[in-house]
Amino acid sequence: MTQSQYPFALTRPAFVDHVHLVVSDLAAVSQFYQRIIGLAVIERQARGEVLGVAGRPLLTLERRSDAVRAPRTAAGLFHTAFLVPGRAELAHWLAHAAENGVRLEGASDHLVSEALYLSDPEGNGIEIYRDRQPDEWTYHADGMVEMATERLDLRLLHAEAPQAPFRGMAEGTAIGHIHLQVGDVPEAETFYRDVMGLKLMARYPGASFFATGDYHHHVAANVWNSRNAGPRLQNMTGLAGYTLRFNDAAALNETLASMEARQIKVRRNGNEWSLHDPWGIGIRLSP
Repeated sequence: MTQSQYPFALTRPAFVDHVHLVVSDLAAVSQFYQRIIGLAVIERQARGEVLGVAGRPLLTLERRSDAVRAPRTAAGLFHTAFLVPGRAELAHWLAHAAENGVRLEGASDHLVSEALYLSDPEGNGIEIYRDRQPDEWTYHADGMVEMATERLDLRLLHAEAPQAPFRGMAEGTAIGHIHLQVGDVPEAETFYRDVMGLKLMARYPGASFFATGDYHHHVAANVWNSRNAGPRLQNMTGLAGYTLRFNDAAALNETLASMEARQIKVRRNGNEWSLHDPWGIGIRLSP
């Protein structure tokens, strides 16, 4: 794909590029992401696998022998959101899921997008979604975007599925956003807006949504299951961290300067930087 063919989410100053999960049963979880979600193994490592679409790495699964199952109330992952190129691809995945008896946990029209929800075998949340065009979104005077949670007509969507076998996620599928469970939303706003430099794009009761370049959200944070949660343990299953990739060097430099001014510990490894948010979720900053 050329830069001009990338989805709007990935053309912004920064975007979520990769998600890293710790799992107990690598074989079972990997097979799920391959067979049900439609990813392919790109690389096998000593402790895990990297999966993606059309050679683009999207998800690292790391097996830890000392892994302990994260409680539902722990800070960490609410869901990883896989952004497909369009409505036809979303319908195709829905038909594939139906053929395989996949139990969806939700289906919503968010005005800016249409989304399907489920979980992997170890309880990690997943969203499969397609965006409407940005010129179809409604922005408020303060720059925030109108979002809602309305019913998505699954029968109508299913009827639009291509009459062809599902061969995996379509080229162009990417991580559109990551939705986190945190212990406190105002603290999340202080970190992700004031420190990381993401713009607050929307608020729901108990949740805030952040982005760069007027996308509806690249990162979301809620307390629906995790109010007052403390930092994660390193050996918990679930979200170890994610990569925030910068298209704009100035935006990256501003973020690094903001962290330095606030004396936030950041480690450099080559041309990448790593840190943790207030709940121990790893963040890698990459140009």
